[in-house]
Amino acid sequence: AQGINTNTMIILGLVISNGLVAVSGALIAQSQSFADVQMGIGSIVIGLASVIIGEVLFGKRNFFNCLISLVLGAITYRVIIALVLKMGMPANDLKLFTAITVTIALALPVFRDYLRPLKKP
Repeated sequence: AQGINTNTMIILGLVISNGLVAVSGALIAQSQSFADVQMGIGSIVIGLASVIIGEVLFGKRNFFNCLISLVLGAITYRVIIALVLKMGMPANDLKLFTAITVTIALALPVFRDYLRPLKKP
């Protein structure tokens, strides 16, 4: 794109997205009649875990596949959490289980690369 400063467009995109996040947070605080510092932490963790699980399990080839892997990662994450709660694990331990799940998802590509040369004779 000739004549368009890409850095300015990146900053403008960040400004708009952060403004929308601020408006959504204000609407939630207005709806619930209070605000807490810890209110959005779970959403961030769920989003991060969904992205990591989706990219590790389903790969990333192009933009459309990245979107599909993100949705499938979110579904996979929610299914795992539902199974853990169904097994009788206390809800307070979900943060620990989430951390373990994300750690395993991050370590999976390293183990895959480590084991790949061992399979070839």
